[in-house]
Amino acid sequence: MNINLGFFSDQMWMYQIFAVVFATLFVDFLQKKLLSRLYRKLKRTQTIWDDVLIESIKSPLRVLIWLYGVLFAFQFAPEKKISSLTPLLEAVAEVGLVAIIVWFLSRFIKIGEKEYLKLVSGRLIQNEENTNAQGKLDKTTIQAVTKLLRLSVVITGILIIIQTLGYSISGLLAFGGVGGIAVGFAAKDLLANFFGGIMIHLDRPFALGDWVSSPDRDIEGIVEHIGWRLTVIRSFDKRPIYIPNSLFTQIVVKNPSRMTNRRIFEYIGVRYDDVGKVPALVDSIKQMIFDSDFIDKNATVIVNLDKLSDSSLDIMVYAYTLTTDWIEYHEIKHKVMISILNIIENHGAEAAFPTATLHISEKSDGG
Repeated sequence: MNINLGFFSDQMWMYQIFAVVFATLFVDFLQKKLLSRLYRKLKRTQTIWDDVLIESIKSPLRVLIWLYGVLFAFQFAPEKKISSLTPLLEAVAEVGLVAIIVWFLSRFIKIGEKEYLKLVSGRLIQNEENTNAQGKLDKTTIQAVTKLLRLSVVITGILIIIQTLGYSISGLLAFGGVGGIAVGFAAKDLLANFFGGIMIHLDRPFALGDWVSSPDRDIEGIVEHIGWRLTVIRSFDKRPIYIPNSLFTQIVVKNPSRMTNRRIFEYIGVRYDDVGKVPALVDSIKQMIFDSDFIDKNATVIVNLDKLSDSSLDIMVYAYTLTTDWIEYHEIKHKVMISILNIIENHGAEAAFPTATLHISEKSDGG
């Protein structure tokens, strides 16, 4: 009995391709299992970077396996069927490898940033009592550094891909020098905003979560986002304000979030009839302020008769609270003002209010 094996020999390349695809599927399944097991073990370690490495490599590794699995399978196809595709497949292999490496590095930077911020934020919460303004996590700086790293990785990857495809990088840069002039004029505002964003990251006049305001523009609120083109500030009526970064190079920015203290600066008026009681009032108010646990004794404290107004003797009260919290500051100020009113009452004096004195001239009987 003669068996015709010609059909099987003609179709052998299809079986080989099927075997390669099956092997690729098996390798993909195996790497997922191994990485999952390795991830569970590394999760118990103290460092976060091994976890970040495993998490970052998962998707790029899977794409890499399938890319080279498919390219390897093409080698078993008849040469006459793929001869025209050979240059394309070689380019796909080289460009694909560079793109996957860039993808992996970008993921590593992004996931590393996220995990590092979570780790440091957790430590700061645990040590909140010992954390001062200088020790707080500068989230803005970390995000700026990671953005620059990712941008550098992408630009480097693009240049490598261009060179891999056979194009001259030096020629491209020369063309960019000429074309950059035209692009610069067309995108001068975009470039101004970009460099404005860089100056914000370098000078750090404010960070995410800071309360900022500008006396030059109607800008006040909490910083929500600092991008390369614009900054988003949420006003106190909850409306977002989108500000081009170039504007911050032209205006004055106040940052109340970085205050060391909040100031109490008030005038307390008493009647002219109580002029003899003013020295005792001043001493009692000053003693009350120095006895307070909420006032910074190392800062300037002033309690003196300062003005002779039309209907009152004005005592200036000048002091700084230890807290910078807006709500807590007003609660302390409320207590100080009530205490001052009680002191005035205890000394038998009265707080003044605007009054007017009417003088009526009397006519003589002979008039």
